[in-house]
Amino acid sequence: MPANPKYLTQSIGQRIAKITAAILGGYFVSVSFHLAIAAWFSRANVLMTMAFTGFILWVVLMVVAFLAKSAWKIWGIYLLLTLVFSLFIYLGQTYNPIAK
Repeated sequence: MPANPKYLTQSIGQRIAKITAAILGGYFVSVSFHLAIAAWFSRANVLMTMAFTGFILWVVLMVVAFLAKSAWKIWGIYLLLTLVFSLFIYLGQTYNPIAK
């Protein structure tokens, strides 16, 4: 049974932005989140579990990107989250340089 056309995104720009937000934005948020945790806790353990939890988080973020009404809003949220996690990475490397 095909999807109801009134629920589909009409603009090609919105479609492309949602697809790129799902793939790239979700990946950036997932990786920066795990690296931020690795900056504060045991790097080896976090990076080993990232192989599994990173993929799960990435898929969840992909679904969220397609559920959003506006692609630009979800891109903004993903970029903001990536910047916040990048700040945590920086602070973790500055104040906790030897995370065992």
